[in-house]
Amino acid sequence: MRGETPCWFVCVPDSAIGDTLARLRSRADRVIAHPSGRPWLLGNWRDDQMTVARAANAVLAVIGRSATSPAELERRVGKVRGPADVEAAAGALPGSYHLLAAVAGQCYLRGSASGSRRCFHATVDGVTVGADRARTLAWLIDADVDDRQVAAQLAYPVLPAPLSGRAMWRGVHAVAPDHALVLAREGTHRTTRWWRPPPADAGFAQGAAALRRALREAVALRARPGEVVGADLSGGMDSTSVCFLAAQAGARPVTATLHWSAPGNEDHAYADHAADHLPGVERLVFPSAELPEFLAGLTHRHQPADEPMGIVRDRAQQRAIAELMVARGASVRLTGHGGDYLVVPPALYVHDLLRRRPVAALRHLTGLRARGRWSPSATIRLSAHRSPYSRWLVAASGRLRDTDTVSTPDEWGERFRLPPWAGEAAAEMLGELLRSAAAAATPLSDERGRHAWIQQIREAGRGARILAQLSEPIGLDTDSPFCDDSVVEACLSVHPELARNPWSYKPLLAEAMRGLVPPRILRRSTKDHCTEEWFGGLRAHRRDLMDWAEDARLVAMGLVDASALRRAVAGPAMLTGGFTQLDNTLGAEEWLRDLAAHPVPAYLSRTDTSVPR
Repeated sequence: MRGETPCWFVCVPDSAIGDTLARLRSRADRVIAHPSGRPWLLGNWRDDQMTVARAANAVLAVIGRSATSPAELERRVGKVRGPADVEAAAGALPGSYHLLAAVAGQCYLRGSASGSRRCFHATVDGVTVGADRARTLAWLIDADVDDRQVAAQLAYPVLPAPLSGRAMWRGVHAVAPDHALVLAREGTHRTTRWWRPPPADAGFAQGAAALRRALREAVALRARPGEVVGADLSGGMDSTSVCFLAAQAGARPVTATLHWSAPGNEDHAYADHAADHLPGVERLVFPSAELPEFLAGLTHRHQPADEPMGIVRDRAQQRAIAELMVARGASVRLTGHGGDYLVVPPALYVHDLLRRRPVAALRHLTGLRARGRWSPSATIRLSAHRSPYSRWLVAASGRLRDTDTVSTPDEWGERFRLPPWAGEAAAEMLGELLRSAAAAATPLSDERGRHAWIQQIREAGRGARILAQLSEPIGLDTDSPFCDDSVVEACLSVHPELARNPWSYKPLLAEAMRGLVPPRILRRSTKDHCTEEWFGGLRAHRRDLMDWAEDARLVAMGLVDASALRRAVAGPAMLTGGFTQLDNTLGAEEWLRDLAAHPVPAYLSRTDTSVPR
C-alpha cells in the first residue's frame, strides 16, 4: 500500500568505503549495484517508487513519481556514456522524482528544479556520498546541528537564495535545485547545472494550454482510476482545480473542507458549489470548532523533517484530517500547495516590464500601487532599483532589525528580517551568512522579477518536500502536483505580465481550467482568513507557549531573548509582522525539540541486509 514505506536512499561511489557501508547496509532493505557489482544505491523504497534500467556499462534510475516504464528506461540507458549524457538520454520526463545514473565509475544525482526533491552530500571516510535527505547523512556522520542555520530559520517571511534550503547540520551540504551532483570513483565530487528556466516567450492562450496539460498529467500520475485519494477542497482555485483533475483521472476523491469562523468568509460556499459539480465525491466538512485548536499538541514530539517549517499552529488540525482520510482508504493526499507561488509571479515583474514595455508597465504599476496601497516614494524606488544581487544581500545583512512595514517588494525579492526577540548572536550569524553568500552569489535570473519568481517557486518546492516528510508517520503520501517541473516550466514560459495583472485574480490558472472547473470558482477573487482561530489557539495554549519560552532550546543556544519571546507570546496582538513573525520561531523551536526526542530517523529501521541486489 502506498504511504506505508518512507522512501530514502544514499548514493555511493564505485569504491569500497568499509565500516560506513556496513553501517548503511544495516539500515537499508534495498541495494542496487554499480555495473562493477559494488553497491551504488542503498535505502528503502516501494517497487512503484523505483524504475531501474541497465546497459553494459551504465545504470539509470528514476525514484519518485514518474510515468516512465522499465522498457522505456531500457531504451534510454544505452545512450548514456558519461554523466554529461544523462539528461539528454532521460529526456523531459513528467512527474516529481530523482534522476540517478552510475556510469564510467561515476555517479550522477539530481532532484527537481522546484526543490520538491533535493540532493545533499557529505564526506564519509574521505569519500563523498549523496542522498535525498540531509537527515540521513547527518545520522551517518554523526553531525552536529549548525547554529548559524538555526539562526537563519528565525528570519521571516522567507530567506533569499542561496540561504534558503541549506542543510541544517555541519558537514552536510545541499545541492542547488538546478544543479546535479557528480561523484567520482576516487571520492571527490563536483556539481553541474542541469536545468535552466525556459524562455518567457509564450502567449497567454499557449501558456494556459501548456499549464492545463502539465497539471492534468501531474495529477493523473498520483490519482489512479478507481483509487481513493484524499484532496483538499478549500473552495480556492488551486486545490479545487486539483480535485476536478483527480476526478477526471478516474480517482475517487475524499475531500476536506474547513469552515473558518470569521464573518464574511466564503470558502465553504465556494467548496459547496464545487462539490455540486463533483459527482461521487466523499466530503469531510469541518467547522473549525470540531478540529483541534491552533497550536494544540505542543507537548507532543514528532519525527522531524530535514528542516523547520512554520506550520506548528495547524499541525494538529492537519494530522486529524489526514488520519480521517486514511481511515476512508486514502493512501495519498493531493494538495493545492504551490499554486499561489507558481501561477502568480511576484509584483517585482513590473521592474523588468518597465524596460521592455514602459507604457504597459506604467499601467500595471498604477494598478498594483492602488491595490497594494504603495506610497509614491516606495513606488519610485521599486522602479529605479539598480543594485546587483550581491550588493543587495550585503545591504540586507544590515537591515535585519528594521521594523518598518513596507508593502512594496525589495530590490530582488521579499524583504526579510529577524523578529524582535532574536538575540544579537542570531543577528550576527545571519548577517555573516548573508555577507559570505554575497561573495559568490549570482541571481537566479538577470531579470529581477524572474529571479523573484523562481525563488518563490523554490519556496513552494521546499514546503512541498517538508510537508511530504512530516506526513510519512501517518501513512499518507502528501503530494503537491503544482510543484512538478513540467508545471513550473509551463508557468515560467509565459510573459509574467500575462500571468499576473492588477485587474484579475490568477488569470493564467483560470484560463487553464476553463471548461473543467465551474466558472464561479474561476471568477473568485477573495481569500479567507483564520485570524480568529489563530488568536483562539494562542489563548487556549498560552500556558504551553509560556513553558516553551521558559525552556526554549533557542534561548539555550543564545539565539533568542527569553523575556522578549515571553512578551510576544503574552501579547500576540503586538506582533508587527503577522503570523509568520512567530510561526517561523515556533517552527524552529519545535524542530529542535523533535530532533532531541528522535535523534535517529524512524525510517532508518534496522534490517539484516547484507548483499547487493
